Amino acid sequence: MNFASDTTAPAHPAVIEALAAANSGNASSYGADDITTRLKQLLSETFETDDFDFWLCASGTASNALALSVMCSPIGAIACHEEAHIERDERGAPEFFTGGAKLRLLPGHGAQIDEAALRAALARNDPSFVHETPLETLSLTNLTECGTSYPVETIQHFSALAQESGLNVHLDGARLANALASTSATPAEMSWKAGIDVLTLGLTKTGAIGCEIILLFGDMRANFETLKARAKRSGHMPPKMRYLAAQAEAMLTDGLWRQLAENANRKARDLANLLCARPGVSLAYPIDGNEVFAILTPEIEAAVKGAGVKCYPWPGGSYRFVCSWATPEADLDAMRALLAEA
Repeated sequence: MNFASDTTAPAHPAVIEALAAANSGNASSYGADDITTRLKQLLSETFETDDFDFWLCASGTASNALALSVMCSPIGAIACHEEAHIERDERGAPEFFTGGAKLRLLPGHGAQIDEAALRAALARNDPSFVHETPLETLSLTNLTECGTSYPVETIQHFSALAQESGLNVHLDGARLANALASTSATPAEMSWKAGIDVLTLGLTKTGAIGCEIILLFGDMRANFETLKARAKRSGHMPPKMRYLAAQAEAMLTDGLWRQLAENANRKARDLANLLCARPGVSLAYPIDGNEVFAILTPEIEAAVKGAGVKCYPWPGGSYRFVCSWATPEADLDAMRALLAEA
C-alpha cells in the first residue's frame, strides 16, 4: 500500500505514447520544434488567452525558482505561507535563483495564508525604508501543502490586495489540476482571470514523467527573455524540449489532466472514508484534492506502520496519505482489511 506521494506513481500511458511518437527523426532544438509550437496553441485553448509566454522545466523546484527570479529582485522579499513548498522543500532555491531575495513567512490554517496576516504585512510594507526588505511578490499555492484548496474568489481577493500594494502574484500550481477538479473552476478562472501574473503549472504529479510549465501572463511577458536567459544560465534550457512538450501535449489534450486529477481526488475521498470510519480517527484538514491528512489512534498508527503502509508523518501529529491517478483499488481494499483487523 503506497500512499507516499503522487510522484511515486507511473506515467500515464498516453504520455509514454506521446514520447514514443516524438522520438522519430530530427527536430529543432530549444523549443523551436513542431510539438512545442502546437503546445502553445493548446495552452491558449486551455487558459482561454493568447496573452502569455511559457517555458518548460523538468521539476517543480526549477519552475518555481525560475519564475520567482523574474518576479522579485535580489533586494526584495516574497510573501508566502510558512509551510509553502518554496520555504519547506526547495533548499533555498528561490533565494538562490533570485540572487538573494528573502522569503517573508505568513501564518494560516491548512497552509492557506491568513487574510489578517497578509493585510498586516502589506500595511507594514515600506519600500522607502532602507532597513527592511520590502515585499515585491506574493506567492500562493494550490493545492496547498496541507491539501487544501484556495477557492477562486480568495485567490482573486488576495491578488487584488497584493497588486494594490505594488506586488506581483505567483501561483505554485504543482497540484493545480486537483484544485481545479475539487472546485470546478477553469484554468483561466484560477490563474490570470484571478489576477495571477505567473503560474507554475505542474503536470508531473498528475501523470507526466517530469513536466512543469511556467506561464507568464499579461505584463509579465516583458520578462520572458530574462526568464530564458536565467533558464540557460542555470542549466534549465532543455535542448530536446520536444520531449517535455510531448508530455504536456498528451496531458492537456482532451482534458486528460483534469480526468486524472478527478480520479486521484475520488480515491482520496474513498481512503478518507475508510480511515474516518474507525473510532477515534479524524482529519486534520478538509479533503480538497488527492491528499488525506489523518490523525490516527495509537492502534491504527501501529497497524499502519506494522503493515509497511507508505505514508508520511506530518507536522502537527497527522499522517499524510496521497492518492494518484494510478492508485489501485487493491490498495484501498487492503487498507480496508487492515483497518478492520486493527
